[in-house]
Amino acid sequence: MPIIQSAFRPAWWLRGDHAQTLWPAMMRRRRALDVHWERLELDDGDFLDLAWSGPQDAPVVLFFHGLQGGIASHYASGIMHRLNQCGLRVCLMHFRGCGREPNRLPISYHSGKTDDPQRLLEHVSRTTGRAPFGAVGVSLGGNVLLKWLGEQGAASPLSRAVAISVPFRLDAAARRLEHGLSRLYQRHLVDSLRDAYRRKFARIPSPLDIDLAQLTSFRLFDDQVTAALHGFAGVDDYYARCSSRQFIPAIRVPTLILHARHDPFMFPDTPPQSDELPDQVWLEMPDRGGHVGFIGGRIPGWAEYYAERRVAEWFSTGL
Repeated sequence: MPIIQSAFRPAWWLRGDHAQTLWPAMMRRRRALDVHWERLELDDGDFLDLAWSGPQDAPVVLFFHGLQGGIASHYASGIMHRLNQCGLRVCLMHFRGCGREPNRLPISYHSGKTDDPQRLLEHVSRTTGRAPFGAVGVSLGGNVLLKWLGEQGAASPLSRAVAISVPFRLDAAARRLEHGLSRLYQRHLVDSLRDAYRRKFARIPSPLDIDLAQLTSFRLFDDQVTAALHGFAGVDDYYARCSSRQFIPAIRVPTLILHARHDPFMFPDTPPQSDELPDQVWLEMPDRGGHVGFIGGRIPGWAEYYAERRVAEWFSTGL
């Protein structure tokens, strides 16, 4: 069956969806990793900052982070550490502008920009002598991953993939973040996007004539900045073309999607239905878990991170 009965049980002391979302972001101590940095120069004059961890000459798993995330994100070091323990080498690709300094070009990244993951795959294949074993995508990075896998279909060289807390329908996610306490997440992330815009365009001229202070929602920012910079006709065109749900039926790589039904970044009907899932895609959807949370554990403050364990199990099965 394409729907997996989840073994996840939220910690009794973090049962709420917002608690599951906020606790790891605010309270979790990041694992120390031995990280090797690499700058991948791109043909268009821009670059990608790559953070590598794990044993040399091991199978490689690509990692795509969430909106305004990176190696410092609360979920990144934990997942990378678990995969390293499984004998896998992880390459976390910082989307343009999310690395150690602003990127060089006016364009940046967005939820459907799959050409950069493709360049990374070609780079890893060329430098290691074999294609990456798999890929992990979290939140926005999960949307990019599912869209990319669907675009490639049977031509994808990956053996396994995992996508966590994916905004399958970008229009619905933008609307959800305008309701209730979820507006706090929107405010934090939009502020981060506006700060990144200011930092980059303090160094290079901006091609846009906008009042950044007025862009207080994802929909406004995506309409006047994301869509405008990346050649879309507007926010509706961007959301329609880049939402990953429509690409899932074409995926042919064994893929696990881990998603909480009551993710505060989305509506309960945002994930795909069982009849949309092809033979190689499984959806594990516990009721609770927040957004990129999935925290269990019986002792308050002693968290068990289910998503990390699940990712490690999924890739270990395919080795």
